[in-house]
Amino acid sequence: MGSVWFILQYMSGFGNEHVSEDPRCPGALPEGQNNPQVCPYGLYAEQLSGSAFTCPRPTNKRSWLYRILPSVCHKPFKPLEEGHLTHNWDEVEPDPNQERGLAPAPLLTPNGLGRNGIAVHIFLCNTSMINRCLYNSDGDFLIVPQQGKLLITTEFGKMLVEPNEICVIQQGMRFSVEVFGETRGYILEVYGAHFELPDLGPIGANGLANPRDFLVPVAWYEDRQVPGGYTVISKYQGKLFAAQQDFSPFNVVAWHGNYTPYKYHLEKFMVINSVAFDHADPSIFTVLTAKSTRPGVAVTDFVIFPPRWGVANNTFRPPYYHRNCMSEFMGLIKGHYEAKEEGFQPGGASLHSMMTPHGPDADCFEKASKAKLEPERVAEGTMAFMFESSLSLAVTKWGLQTSNHLDKNYYKCWEPLKSHFNPNCK
Repeated sequence: MGSVWFILQYMSGFGNEHVSEDPRCPGALPEGQNNPQVCPYGLYAEQLSGSAFTCPRPTNKRSWLYRILPSVCHKPFKPLEEGHLTHNWDEVEPDPNQERGLAPAPLLTPNGLGRNGIAVHIFLCNTSMINRCLYNSDGDFLIVPQQGKLLITTEFGKMLVEPNEICVIQQGMRFSVEVFGETRGYILEVYGAHFELPDLGPIGANGLANPRDFLVPVAWYEDRQVPGGYTVISKYQGKLFAAQQDFSPFNVVAWHGNYTPYKYHLEKFMVINSVAFDHADPSIFTVLTAKSTRPGVAVTDFVIFPPRWGVANNTFRPPYYHRNCMSEFMGLIKGHYEAKEEGFQPGGASLHSMMTPHGPDADCFEKASKAKLEPERVAEGTMAFMFESSLSLAVTKWGLQTSNHLDKNYYKCWEPLKSHFNPNCK
């Protein structure tokens, strides 16, 4: 990474009203108001709104940025010929089959239909973004690195995100990524809603992902001219557009508000699990949710399966066989997923569509059915996750045509399952 003069620092809390200014310019935040006639240090005041002005206070998201030049100072946007991230839903025929990609996973891009929806991307890169940044006009990015570190510079400051951590870059926030070798991971993109912490109900006031463990970057700026041109890329209606300007967009000296990027370490998750009998539903492992307008139904959930204790008595402890009214996209950051230890590899992915049956493979079933039930560590050294959605998903035509990693034999992991039925024996 070379010589770095800054120290990465963060503020704690999910959805908090944060205040930050670069220590090189003390007093850069205006006192008592948002947009004074003249801002300190000759800065420009700019509001970034993540919700409608009239949203109720609990869901009203906005931040004020105090920057050297406003973000409006750029040339016109022009389409990028090489880039579009969303494809036509009607390009592929519906396919309810279980799908799995062997590592390295194919570039799958399932898409939720309509403005309230999701997309799932798998990224691979080995080159940093030099004098270019991206912002998403369509929705929020939840980024899950699987291999390699990401140093992400945003208008709010810098974040270092490593495997077993996640970060969220919300709609409209400009960011640039520096990598340090071959890097890959997963991205969940959500349209029309922002991520929030799930309600805890009878769990109580504490548990799952605690708000204090989410980290927000502190203000950092660069006053840098780029005579050769700085490229600002906008993802808009599923396509990429580029505009040129002659200065770095990371020129925010101070900011305040509750609409920010943030990161979270998955090891901080406080696991809830069954301590008597039966396998609990995977919703108890929800880290973040993006709610729909229907109570209890999410546009998408981000769910993890972390290391934990298994102690349930008289219970088949791995995940049960299941048909679901939700779509389930699974990925593996590291280790071995308990229900399919052989075929599901780190960096891989599987997609189980609505009402398509899925569950443990034959080997897992036989072992778990005969295992001596003692307290045991489950998923030690493993971190699997799931993007779950109430919307139908489809692999894009591009993903199907360009990938040679789809596992055509995935269904065969269930073929050895045999009948154990005996009408004379309970």
